[in-house]
Amino acid sequence: MDIGLLSMALSKSQVQQQASMLIMKKAMGQAEQHNEVLLKLMGAVDTAALEHAAQPHLGGNIDLKL
Repeated sequence: MDIGLLSMALSKSQVQQQASMLIMKKAMGQAEQHNEVLLKLMGAVDTAALEHAAQPHLGGNIDLKL
């Protein structure tokens, strides 16, 4: 068994694992940022305007009897 070759393989494996972890952390950070933006947008939605867009024919006319 070649100790040098084994050491290089272990080192390569560790570097690959560290790179994978860094990429995963970046992806998770971006997902959290996207989530925060989405929650802000959902909170800023005007429900009355959304309801009117979904059913524009409601509330446009008033029946009056004199």
